[in-house]
Parts: sequence; C-alpha cells; structure tokens
Amino acid sequence: MPIYFYTTSSEYGSFSNFSRHGVELDGEYWLTTEHYFQAQKFPQTEHCDQIRQAKTPKDAAKMGRERTRPLRQDWEQVKDDIMRKAVLCKFKTHADIREILLATGDEEIVENAPGDYYWGCGKDGSGKNMLGQILMEVREILRKGT
Repeated sequence: MPIYFYTTSSEYGSFSNFSRHGVELDGEYWLTTEHYFQAQKFPQTEHCDQIRQAKTPKDAAKMGRERTRPLRQDWEQVKDDIMRKAVLCKFKTHADIREILLATGDEEIVENAPGDYYWGCGKDGSGKNMLGQILMEVREILRKGT
C-alpha cells in the first residue's frame, strides 16, 4: 500500500518540506527544507537570505516563486539534486523522523499534492512524484548507513 503524505499534521507529515525540522546546510541554519530549497533559486544574493529569514515555509515558498526575483539559469538542471541534499540532511539530522521513514519498509511514498505534477502525484495521480522518489532514495541511503 503506498504511503501518501501532504499536510504536516498527517501521520507522515514529517515527509513534507513544510515540516518544522530545521537543517544546517551551506553554513547556515534553515527553519525548514522548504526555506533551503526556495532560497537556492537565488544563491549568493540578498534574495537567498530574505527567504532564509522568512517566518514560515509558506512564506518562503511564495517568495521563491516570485518571478520578480532573478532565477538562476541552471535551476531546472540542479533542482532535483538540491532537493535530495536538503531531504537527506533533514533525515540524517532528526533521529525521530528518520525512524518514521525507515519504518515505511519498501512501501512507495507519494506526495499527494493535487496541484503539483512534478514534486507530487497531481490531482489525477499522473504526476512525477519527485519528492516521493527522493524520499525513497534517502530511505535507501539511510538503510545502508552511508
């Protein structure tokens, strides 16, 4: 049975990038992996720091999607690796949620995001579910202890 997640209040809410599990990456502390991910669209700019300091992950996401900000040229090429780095760091940092992820065994993990056909499964289930794919990759990495 696939494991679906979306909201942070659900059983697998810690799988969401909005979950309040801070990470230290690139020499900075990030309130959520969403903050880190969105900020990486604008490395070495004031936009990056503004997003890092956003009060909520929702605010960080909104800021990261503002096309008035100068999106890095290689974003489409690097976004999956940035997400992978953030998610791996989150589950390496927090033992409690690492146990939840490892306890999913070999089940498929799906971000049940109706409006997102890239990171989630989309409204009709035809999305790429890249966040779910990355969570399953991270689960495998943690299982191997590397």
